[in-house]
Amino acid sequence: MQTLALTGGHVLRPDLTVSRGDVLVDREAGEIVEVGSALGSEADETLDATGALVTPGLVNGHCHAAMTLLRGYADDKPLDAWLQEDIWPAEAELTPEAIEAGTELALVEMIRAGITGFADMYFEMDRVADAVARAGVRARLGHGVISVGKDHDAARDDAETGLAFAREYDGAADGRVRTAFMPHALTTVSAEIFEEYVPNARDADLPVHVHANETTAEVEPIVDEHGVRPLEYARDLGLLESEDFLAHGVHVDETEIDLLAETGAGVIHCPASNTKLASGMAPVQAMRDAGVTVGLGTDGAASNNDLSLLDEARDAAMIGKLAANDAAAVPAEAVVEMATAGSAEAIDLPVGRLEVGGTADLAVIDLESPHLTPAHDLVSHLAYAAAASDVRHTVCDGRVLMRDRAVQTLDVETVRNRAIDEATALVSRAE
Repeated sequence: MQTLALTGGHVLRPDLTVSRGDVLVDREAGEIVEVGSALGSEADETLDATGALVTPGLVNGHCHAAMTLLRGYADDKPLDAWLQEDIWPAEAELTPEAIEAGTELALVEMIRAGITGFADMYFEMDRVADAVARAGVRARLGHGVISVGKDHDAARDDAETGLAFAREYDGAADGRVRTAFMPHALTTVSAEIFEEYVPNARDADLPVHVHANETTAEVEPIVDEHGVRPLEYARDLGLLESEDFLAHGVHVDETEIDLLAETGAGVIHCPASNTKLASGMAPVQAMRDAGVTVGLGTDGAASNNDLSLLDEARDAAMIGKLAANDAAAVPAEAVVEMATAGSAEAIDLPVGRLEVGGTADLAVIDLESPHLTPAHDLVSHLAYAAAASDVRHTVCDGRVLMRDRAVQTLDVETVRNRAIDEATALVSRAE
């Protein structure tokens, strides 16, 4: 057994208590084998966690990684105008090479932010899967299926692309890549496509991921046309199985919250994107109180504009209190759980808890900066004060992806330069 020891720090336990301890990892199995004292002396490799907190790797439950190329490209617009006037025209000019470059940039950013797993809905997903394999992270990936603006044959071709990718790539990168069938949204995919392809996804043992209830403009057309709330419509189309997860869930009512709790479908809350696009404030506390699995996601960098889940945790706590009109709502422990085990459970990745026998996906958060001093409550610091730049080391599946802020698996400057070139060319084509 080849071992890795993270030594000298504090450890965030699954019950969200913190204690001093070392973490010993079986690098070959990618498994945590011991949490205790003085574990570094016999290890084959060590990471210094002195003055730091070892946590589960953070899990970004919903993003569009390659949208890093459009960071800052179109700001300060509502969702519909932002999509139709800026984002969709730019995306029409994307090439496979551009998507790969944007994804690698996102992976560097996420590794540096302590994110070891993520869910991604986009295009050219074979290129995304290859980038994930090189970077050493894990992901739940799917091709974003859209039927709006397409004839029936083109819409079916897009759905076939999504299903074929999911079938072929599930289990790639030594099992670190899992897949899903990912129709874009209830309002951008026709009922006919859902009715034909969701059963095919079930036959292939694939979960379904979809945007839902992000804005009132997505809710009202479904109510007007079908006479039911969007998540009732989704259930009637065969969605909302226990393995499914939806992004946003901003405008859900009590009936829909109960439906989520009953079915076991998860929700990925994206507070920064929802705030920037003025989409609304999701009732996170009400969903958690009802027993809904809620995780955290960044959404794309074009609407965020970063991929820091620690920033997202703070946003979730702050906005959750406003939404509930209660300073005690969505407390620190809740958002830390949402950023780790909550997202992992929602997108069904075997991570999110630091425990013996668990997967060795870990982040080491440096506590020695002035903004993390004094250390009255480290869980509070994770929720309210820590930043992506505080992450010292990142480990996924027992492999060190970042040591002392230096990414080990991708060349950062090469990635940055390639992304700059591709983003410049993309904007030139779009404009």
